[in-house]
Amino acid sequence: MTIVSTKEFNTHQEKYLDMALNDHVIIKRGEQMLIVQNYIPNHETDMIFEPDDYFYRSITADELLEGIYEDIDTFFASK
Repeated sequence: MTIVSTKEFNTHQEKYLDMALNDHVIIKRGEQMLIVQNYIPNHETDMIFEPDDYFYRSITADELLEGIYEDIDTFFASK
């Protein structure tokens, strides 16, 4: 594990990003710390997401525009 300041990290970004492939690199800014680490998925499906309830409630761009036009018409008709 390596701890560096933001200035040091910005000066030598490539060095610390390469280092993060094998080890944790912590960037310290005042009392705040950010850990830079390499993530290797354990399985091919780790990065595949299943549709959830929000997906099934989604609308198309055309439906969105139609709703926007209706809202605009309603807004200006009431003035």
